[in-house]
Amino acid sequence: MNLRTFPSQVSERQNTPEVEVCSSKELVLEPVTVRRSEFENCLVESSINSVRFSIRFKHEESDQVEKLLGKKFLKFLSQRAEDFLIVRRVPLDGFSFSFLITKKHVDCITKTKLIDWILDFIVEVDSEISSLKISQNARGRAIAMEYMKLFA
Repeated sequence: MNLRTFPSQVSERQNTPEVEVCSSKELVLEPVTVRRSEFENCLVESSINSVRFSIRFKHEESDQVEKLLGKKFLKFLSQRAEDFLIVRRVPLDGFSFSFLITKKHVDCITKTKLIDWILDFIVEVDSEISSLKISQNARGRAIAMEYMKLFA
């Protein structure tokens, strides 16, 4: 994450993230994919002035309930992208969530804090989706018990 200010070669006097625009091949490094499993992976794309992390969570290949809960929860978070500063509103195709870090973000927040925040975010999203599924199953069980009491 050694980012620096680099004016765009395409748009005059604009400092656009090269990862997003890809105006020049020599400014963008090869992407790195980190896989935990077939359904959980992270794509790290870096350039001279920006880094993009795209994350795919395991809930996308789970049962229908977990898939729906994960989709709704991540959509809820994406709609509040301005509150998170580095979150992209629309993730890359095939990924659940994307972060875009620029030189401006590194100047405001230290690199270690940014990385810790991303890691905490991933852990929290995974645990939140799991807890949502558990609470939804508990509510369904309670409703089924009350319904069965009507016939007893």
